[in-house]
Amino acid sequence: MKPQSNLMFNKFFSKLKPLLKSLFVFGLILSLVFGDASSALAARSGGRIGGGSFSAPRSYSAPRGGYSSPGYGYGGGYGYGGGGIGFPFLLPFFGFGGFGSLFTILIFIAIANFLIRSVRSIGGIEEGVAVGSPKISVAKVQVGLLANARYLQQELNNLALSADTSTAEGRANVLQESTLALLRHPEYWVYGTTESQQASLDSAEAKFNQWALTERSKFSEETLSNVNNQLRQASRPSLPEAGGQLAKLEESGEYIIATVIVGVEGKLQLPQINDSQDLRQALQQIGGIGSDRLLAVEILWSPQAEGDTLSSDDILAVYPNLKLV
Repeated sequence: MKPQSNLMFNKFFSKLKPLLKSLFVFGLILSLVFGDASSALAARSGGRIGGGSFSAPRSYSAPRGGYSSPGYGYGGGYGYGGGGIGFPFLLPFFGFGGFGSLFTILIFIAIANFLIRSVRSIGGIEEGVAVGSPKISVAKVQVGLLANARYLQQELNNLALSADTSTAEGRANVLQESTLALLRHPEYWVYGTTESQQASLDSAEAKFNQWALTERSKFSEETLSNVNNQLRQASRPSLPEAGGQLAKLEESGEYIIATVIVGVEGKLQLPQINDSQDLRQALQQIGGIGSDRLLAVEILWSPQAEGDTLSSDDILAVYPNLKLV
């Protein structure tokens, strides 16, 4: 009887197996659908204020008398009859009274190149860069605050709606007001990090854009922005409260992240963050930059939209460089 029972069970299981597979696939699809819906509810909205450009700073001026590449034509510093080092000086040294042969001209060009390089090195001029070429600093301060600091979101929202980011003075005011908002309530500080470096004008602009894009990519949507006085505000539908999902999301939303990025003329070295005192010093340094030095600024924060949340899991996954303060 046992062999017959086993045979019947195997037949029954073979018929049931396709149904079990279908149920498994259906359950997997449901989990994916509800998983996507949940992540959509927990979307990270972001706000942004900023503007400026990396054109040559107003305080920079070329060396006295300007700088131009040496020429070899008539009237130039190295040409015939133009003073300085010319054919009448060099060619008699080689025993020629005039232009002479092609060989003489080649020798002259070689010596002239040597002298030009020597003069540049003595005068402190690098190849293709004039004396006094400005150095630019790019710096970033990032602060993680407890979600109890809801006042910060409101202050930044109001600042974005009213700020004039089309002028240097307006952008400096945005920088000062946003850092003041962060400095006023250190009791909510939980995380912080800084980064700063010096570079040439072009390299500094590339690094500034890279940092700004990296932070903006962490938002699922920019729901409020004021960049170069172009105000944009997204209208979002309210989140559904069915099944208590909204209440759960509000309970899990624990943090607000604010980021300040600047491009500034001259040197700006921010301290590494080890405690709240380092974070305070960094915010004071970056907030004290005047309009005459400030080239560009980006203030970014998340979440921005009401009802959006940022949990401790989001901090670990999206902002891994933050340090506890």
